[in-house]
Amino acid sequence: MTTPSDELQKIFRTLADPTRVRILRLVEREPLVVQELMEVLGMPQSKISRHLGVLREAGLVTDQRDGTFVVYRYEPPTSTAWQDAWKLVVRQLESDSTAQRDVTALARVVQERAEQARTFFDQVGAEWDGIRSVFNDSELRARALARLVEPQLRVLDLGTGTGILALELAGLGAFVIGVDNSDAMLEAARRKWDADAPPSGTLTLRKGDAGELPLGDGEVDAAIAHMVLHSLPSPEGALLEMGRCVRPGGRVVAIDFLPHSFEWMRTELGALWLGFETDVVRGWFAAAGLGEVHLEVFEPQRGARELPGTFIASATVE
Repeated sequence: MTTPSDELQKIFRTLADPTRVRILRLVEREPLVVQELMEVLGMPQSKISRHLGVLREAGLVTDQRDGTFVVYRYEPPTSTAWQDAWKLVVRQLESDSTAQRDVTALARVVQERAEQARTFFDQVGAEWDGIRSVFNDSELRARALARLVEPQLRVLDLGTGTGILALELAGLGAFVIGVDNSDAMLEAARRKWDADAPPSGTLTLRKGDAGELPLGDGEVDAAIAHMVLHSLPSPEGALLEMGRCVRPGGRVVAIDFLPHSFEWMRTELGALWLGFETDVVRGWFAAAGLGEVHLEVFEPQRGARELPGTFIASATVE
């Protein structure tokens, strides 16, 4: 049986090492792989892995395999003693020059993720329609739309790409705002709209990042991220922004892959993440201030090319 004294000793031992504190502060801000922590901290893999092992044993981080990588995430402690100790540490780090340098280096690493995805989508541009056919997800898209669309609904289509989903939404009478950070994708969407605009609904295209959407608070009635989260540097931040942009009572819907090991998706589809655990997705929705999540899971698809399992997650903004 663990006594309060035992717990305090474990807290002191765990947080006494400055490297462990730096690592924990970084993964609290952003899920990271060891290679990214090495880049931010300028330390060898063996040292970082050793400290991650201690933090994992203490229950402060979790790990999830993402293809050939392992992603480490902060796990908020449930113990009051741990919570109080970590709050004290965080307050002390606010004026610490090393911690500030770490945050700057972390921002650079996250930006590199974003540039990787943007470069891929700028290169493929209008060819994306043919490439993305590998998703074979027309049924998923229809199921998602059924949860979302009413006539004259104001809808955010995050990562609109070439506008396939945006045109379908507009065809159902929605007023759509399509957001993407790739000029090539937006240009392809404009051409598609000019050539095949539906008789009802409207489409407005805006350039912007998923972590800082070019929309006001509560500007739309609903938001959807269709096969987008796996290509974003910070999926959690994107859901937080989606929740901000949707009015109270509106809906947020996300469709994406369950965890898998298909490394070819990194190069062929611009994936930064190889799927997501449903518990992680639920946590993101909760952190975004959304209500109870309705999550539907679909088995992997067998065909000319095997595809991973998928999910549709939806919730109401409270």
